[in-house]
Formats: sequence, C-alpha cells, structure tokens
Amino acid sequence: MEQMPITSKKSDREKLVEVKHLKKYFAVSHGNLLKAVDDVSFDIYKGETLGLVGESGCGKTTCGRTVVGLYKPTEGEVLFQGKSVNSMNAHEKLKFKQNCQIIFQDPYASLNPRMTVGDIIAEGLDIHGLCTVKERTERIQELLKLVGLNREHVNRFPHEFSGGQRQRIGIARALAINPEFIVCDEPISALDVSIQAQIVNLLIKLQRDLGLTYLFIAHDLSMVKHISDRVGVMYLGQLIELADSQELYRTPKHPYTEALLSAIPIPNPKKSAEKSRIKLEGEVPSPINPKPGCRFRDRCSKVMDICAEKIPKLNEIEPGHFVACHLYGE
Repeated sequence: MEQMPITSKKSDREKLVEVKHLKKYFAVSHGNLLKAVDDVSFDIYKGETLGLVGESGCGKTTCGRTVVGLYKPTEGEVLFQGKSVNSMNAHEKLKFKQNCQIIFQDPYASLNPRMTVGDIIAEGLDIHGLCTVKERTERIQELLKLVGLNREHVNRFPHEFSGGQRQRIGIARALAINPEFIVCDEPISALDVSIQAQIVNLLIKLQRDLGLTYLFIAHDLSMVKHISDRVGVMYLGQLIELADSQELYRTPKHPYTEALLSAIPIPNPKKSAEKSRIKLEGEVPSPINPKPGCRFRDRCSKVMDICAEKIPKLNEIEPGHFVACHLYGE
C-alpha cells in the first residue's frame, strides 16, 4: 500500500533530499524476500539534521545506504536537489556522488589499514581528480586541522590511532570533496561514552561552519535528540512516526515510539525510580515476508481488529507530525 509523500503542510524550506516510496529488498533462501526498507518516504531540508532511530534490524542503515547510493533501490526513488538519482546522466551522477558522502559506523573496519591517513583522506580527491599535488597536500592538512588532528598524523596508519581519532579521520575523508549532504551511519555507537559527545559536538560545529545537511542514524536516543532538528522512527522496515525533535520526545503518538522513549535512562535516581517504563512483550517479527497489517500489532497493547487487516498510512495528524497508526485514523 502506498503512502503520501512526507511533506509538512506548513513547510516552505528548501528540500535537499526527497525519498519517495523507497523499497530495498534482499533475496534470501527458498525465494523469500527480506524487506529491509518497505515503502519509506521523507524529506530532508537544506541545513537540517534528520535523526533516524529504531531497534537493531529495523532498516535504518539500509535506508541510509540506499539514499546515498551504496545500494540500488528495489522500488521508489531518491531525489537530490529536485532531480531523481535514477534518471541522472553520468555527469550528474558523478556530481551527486561528490555532494553525498557517508560516515560509517565502525572506524576500525572502515579505514584501509594499508593506507596512510593522508591517502585515506585524499581518496575522494584522487578519484575525482579535484586538485593538484600541492593543493592535495594543503587540503589534507586543512582537513586534519578541521577535525582536531595534527599535521604530523598525515603519514601514520590507522592502527596507530584510538577509536575516536579514527572516526575523526573518517569524518575528514567524508568532508574532503566538499559534500552538501552526509549520512552519519551510527558514527558514535562503536566509541567509548567519553568520546561520543566529542564526535557529536564536532559534527554540530562542522554543520554550522560548512552548511552541511545530515541524516543521522543512531541507537542513542538522548544523543539523537541533542543533534537532530526532526526525528523519524523506524520499525521493521517502515517509517512509523516523524516529527520535530522536541515535539516527538515530549508527546510521542505511536505506541512503539512511546515504549522506545520510555527506555531512555534518566541521570537522577529519584526521577528514574518514579518513571514508568513501557515494556514490550514478545519478539520483533521477521522482516522476511512479513504478515499483512500493522507490523507492530503482535507487541502492541492497543491493538485493534483493523491492525491485522490493513497497513496504517503515515498521516500528518498535527502540523509537521506524522504517524502511521490506526489509533489516529486514515
């Protein structure tokens, strides 16, 4: 079942990325399909950070990688600056790849151990032939300074750095060719807690200084609230709620979002003891050939008969607040 494009009735901001009915399926054994992303639509506005949250396996990372072009969509389309990526010619696709970069989750696996830091950072510059040898050296030094590393690090190898430093190298690599849009694929989940805030604050500073736009994918709900302008919640391949960050955390509408946010720890023992947590029963269903109807119904305390019959559409129930739940009608 199709859903309407996710554009707020009140929004007049410039759209940088438009995702329309995006699907990404993977073939598994016996002819079955794993529906990692199943009819997802949203917009990302220029200069904002859209957070994407949900349990492991909900399709966040697959969605981000498909948006940036690492995976080819099964169905649907991604528009960048109003132009469909699928219909771009070779020159336009090359420009799209320069404008869209990704910061990977694991800084230990995403950096080539046989390349120096300088070569890793300049890889995009070399591929696209964007500068001379002198300009390349100057650009590498500029990027190292920008992400808080020293010029002396240029000839070292990844194994000589800590996790936080490696992620800074990954960020510098993503920034090298001056992109407008960056997918941050859980960039802090593999780092120590003491380092996570430093990386997030660096991303915020870079966004402010360079005018970047982010799709920020993460598990840490508190950090997502801190960095995001709007937040989307995914469950089993589908987007079930999307709203302004403060609005979503203050008044979640979908039963799954309510349960997810109730699990956020509070650094106050008294308030934490008074807080009521919503515990979900049962296991997350398989994304392989999922049953018809609402995919959350087997774990929902507010389930109705219609939930087993019909997939709820993502509707704007308040200005800028979208929910896919039969509790709020069509």
